[in-house]
Amino acid sequence: MIPGRPQPWQIQSSEILADCRIFKVRKDVVVNPRTSQPHDMFVLEQPNWVNIIPLTSDEQVVMVEQWRHGSRSVQLETPGGLMDDGEAPDQCGRRELLEETGYDAGSIVHLGTVDPNPAIQNNRQHYILARDCRKVGDPKLDQAEDVTVKLVPLAAIPKMIQEGKITHGIVIGGFYWLNLYRQEHA
Repeated sequence: MIPGRPQPWQIQSSEILADCRIFKVRKDVVVNPRTSQPHDMFVLEQPNWVNIIPLTSDEQVVMVEQWRHGSRSVQLETPGGLMDDGEAPDQCGRRELLEETGYDAGSIVHLGTVDPNPAIQNNRQHYILARDCRKVGDPKLDQAEDVTVKLVPLAAIPKMIQEGKITHGIVIGGFYWLNLYRQEHA
């Protein structure tokens, strides 16, 4: 125990309230160690995610436009998705890239991992760089997807973020990780 630092909260009970296909809602009753008072906390249990920054050999980003019901808008994003049980981030990245765009990568690099929203989510977000991407087929979309593939010059991405043309926080985080990687490997 480190004095003055927040301590873990004791879980008194835990139950699944809803199973919503891609996430579950869990209610935990926890005790605040500072006040000894119980509180209801709600957690979205989700599989880990992968987000891919796919670059062609001429520095084009393979992006997707798709409807996002939460914001009720069409978003310009990099491909990504849920990891299957037992699947490594690089395997998931290659699979999602191929399924959503029809592109395959010459090589894959793991850029980093974050907690998307540790206040209410239990999963991890992995960022993958897919280099030397090339089109090898058509996208293989599932019933809940409607995607348009777009090639965007990497040099245009910062201005597109500043202008609000790319607003998805997870996607912006991916470009941050790419920038760190490129600074380190320059």
